[in-house]
Amino acid sequence: MNNKNSYESPFCTRYASEEMQYIFSPDKKFTTWRRLWVALARAEMKLGLPVTEAQVKELEENINNIDYDMAEAREKEVRHDVMAHVYTYGQACPDAEGIIHLGATSCYVGDNTDVIIMRDALQVIRRKLINVIAQLSDFAMKYKDMPCLAYTHLQPAQLTTVGKRATLWTNELLMDLKEIERRISDLQLLGSKGTTGTQASFMELFEGDTDKIKQLEQMIAEEMGFESCVPVSGQTYSRKVDSFVVNALAGIAESCSKFSNDMRILQSFKEMEEPFEKNQIGSSAMAYKRNPMRCERITSLSRYLMIDCLNPAFTAGTQWFERTLDDSANKRISVAEAFLAADSILNIMINVTSGMVVYPKIVRKRVMAELPFMATENIMMDAVKKGGDRQALHERIRQYSMEAAKRVKQEGLENDLCDRIVADPMFMITKEEMDSIMAPENFTGRSSQQVEEFVNEFVKPILDANKDILNETYEMKN
Repeated sequence: MNNKNSYESPFCTRYASEEMQYIFSPDKKFTTWRRLWVALARAEMKLGLPVTEAQVKELEENINNIDYDMAEAREKEVRHDVMAHVYTYGQACPDAEGIIHLGATSCYVGDNTDVIIMRDALQVIRRKLINVIAQLSDFAMKYKDMPCLAYTHLQPAQLTTVGKRATLWTNELLMDLKEIERRISDLQLLGSKGTTGTQASFMELFEGDTDKIKQLEQMIAEEMGFESCVPVSGQTYSRKVDSFVVNALAGIAESCSKFSNDMRILQSFKEMEEPFEKNQIGSSAMAYKRNPMRCERITSLSRYLMIDCLNPAFTAGTQWFERTLDDSANKRISVAEAFLAADSILNIMINVTSGMVVYPKIVRKRVMAELPFMATENIMMDAVKKGGDRQALHERIRQYSMEAAKRVKQEGLENDLCDRIVADPMFMITKEEMDSIMAPENFTGRSSQQVEEFVNEFVKPILDANKDILNETYEMKN
């Protein structure tokens, strides 16, 4: 059979993990529907409706016994996916057939399942995010003392350290982690609200006993692993929930895109590289090239995810009254693909951050090419302390800097600013004194201490609390 004659999602074939693909699979969806029907039946039984323990047991025993061919044939006939699966479940559970979906509307299984799936997917995202944070913080500590050029406007500004720069990447991911954890903690089931959210069908079933109706929802929530259900709704939970969640995922894409773009530039500078495998080909034409394909892929997928957050935003803003169905087709694509994209991005991040390469001699060479310009204020202040005229020194440094810059930019020669200053008696400085001033470590401020403080105070507590999920690895599929 030829399986290559129809579209395949690259998320499934190239990028997303099998774990995340399973969470958005038909098996996960429809077994969760059945778990929800079991929870509804069990709660109704305990609250006195005509549902027996034998019926609940029969439903439980057949949660995974799904005849997909039957369900698909039935859906073609009735044009309703939920009723097709009610029918199919009933065929597997003949004694319980009459009480499946009792009092519920389609969104009881549809929306509650969507929330459960998002919760489970967010837990995977959280785990992978923490692993990336762990690896970046290890890298930051390893290189906390190594001076490198810092940039504003992509122009050399002052010095920082390789490790300090890594804390900037890490800190943004910590912000994302807080947002993901908030989304997990805020998730609530829809519960059993009925066709327009009034629970009218359950008022009929329970003969107006509102306490039992409220107990029913709480029992379902607890069985499905939630503390509560939403307090009010139309037929669906508010689609702002989807928007909040996808925006949290898009936040991860923002942070990872920032990281990957920085890495691509650093690889162009030859200061750092992403992992490069022994037999990897960088270019079909230029055999010497080592292209940053992993970070380019992070950038590319991040762009998709950041744009995707507009889908649930528009959906949330265009729901009419208690519900419309224009959310359905969009939602089943945009939310699933947001998670698949975030998973894909974090997979590559785990791979890249586990094997980033630093080239200390190149880093040092680039620092020393720019440091004379950055050191001029210190040189001038030392000369003033020895009795020099600040204004005259400033003008002389300005002239020498222009001449040195011309040598570098127009003639391709080395920066000789320091030699010019040492040769000028006005500055009263020896070669040894100049070498002492020109140590790059003198110009990194509190970078090293900032790394230690940040990792120990903000990262380490998170890693200590999540030791059981660390040390995750990811091998690139292709």
